[in-house]
Amino acid sequence: MEGTVLFNLIKNIISFYVDGFRSMQLGKKLWAIIFIKIFILFVIIKLLFFPNVLKENFKNDQERSSYILDQLTQTNP
Repeated sequence: MEGTVLFNLIKNIISFYVDGFRSMQLGKKLWAIIFIKIFILFVIIKLLFFPNVLKENFKNDQERSSYILDQLTQTNP
């Protein structure tokens, strides 16, 4: 019995949001702008400002892992 109540609750919540999104006009444009901004922030800025330094400076995974291990276990005097 509890499973059916929970299932109906989840189903009602999902249908509420789906119906609300279908009836939006301005909201769809705003969501599109939000997704474009997220794409710019996470993909384009990462590619431009955060290059893969380990891949550029080391030839294989063994060299990369030993460098990281050295950096993590290095003690500063």
